Amino acid sequence: MTRPTQATISSAAMQHNLARARSWAAGARVWAVVKANAYGHGIESALRGFSAADGLALIEFEHAQRLRDAGWRGPVLMLEGAFEPADLDAAAALGLALAVHSEAQLRWLEAWRGAGRIPVHLKLNSGMNRLGFPPAEFRLAHARLSALASVPTVATMAHFADADVRGGAERALQCFLAASRGLAGERSLANSAALIDIPAARCDWVRPGVILYGASPFAGRSAASLGLRPAMTLASRLIGVQRLQAGDTVGYGSTFTAPGPMRIGVVACGYADGYPRHAPNGTPVAVAGVRTRLVGRVAMDMLTVDLTPVPGADIGAEVELWGATVPIDEVAEASGTIGYELMCALAARVRVEAAA
Repeated sequence: MTRPTQATISSAAMQHNLARARSWAAGARVWAVVKANAYGHGIESALRGFSAADGLALIEFEHAQRLRDAGWRGPVLMLEGAFEPADLDAAAALGLALAVHSEAQLRWLEAWRGAGRIPVHLKLNSGMNRLGFPPAEFRLAHARLSALASVPTVATMAHFADADVRGGAERALQCFLAASRGLAGERSLANSAALIDIPAARCDWVRPGVILYGASPFAGRSAASLGLRPAMTLASRLIGVQRLQAGDTVGYGSTFTAPGPMRIGVVACGYADGYPRHAPNGTPVAVAGVRTRLVGRVAMDMLTVDLTPVPGADIGAEVELWGATVPIDEVAEASGTIGYELMCALAARVRVEAAA
């Protein structure tokens, strides 16, 4: 018998969210970001959901190969570029564009004598201080790349640290606009938050990620308020029911104490499935379509929920951990994390099914 924990991935929701991204893009072309196995949704699901994207962006070369093997013939951008010189041969063979964010990567291209040509996206460090050339070195790097016969086009790009905070990206935006002013080539700047809130960042290409999967990039602004639909539903069933009396405790560490007589349900889902262990008492859950709350500590394979709002629920009742009734962002907020992490943490043992 199959354990009832499963994730359902909706290609229709992904298509809808891509259309919402286009509505904000104001004519800019869209890189649909599919790194981390499409934020836990699966590369093949991403191909179904984002077939209308102008390009797909990711960091894993093995997944770029999967995209090509599955039939994607459109542009593919490797957001962290090459990790070693041999990756240049793979990029040329698969027809990939590479981010170039360091002197080492630039030198690899200058020394490369392989077959084919490789489009590049030159990355500026606009203040996040992770990857990218500093502004003082950006124009020279652009000139060096533009001089290479193996590089047909040089686009420019950067990434925001604080686009989800009102006004937080202004300095980085001005840095990028100044550094790229007058340089030939297309520009790519906006992530999900900037795409929605910063029109000046839309440029030639936008790079939405989490909004394509139906979660919000903003604290305090729900995905529903942005017109997004959840692409992933994590669900299971009750496999046990317990009756508690006042003073009874639940689970490891006895972190919940019953205030009076109550029923709790035991759900076949735990942190080994990707549900956050640190989710506290009160984290929202839905049983038989009715919202209730988590009680007790999340264990490896099980968690427990309050059945008071659903007195008729019994073994076999369906439980939604996140989805349309319980937005993933609410679970993330309660757990002190973000929806991105919960999506990406979905465990391999969870059965995944596709939905229209």
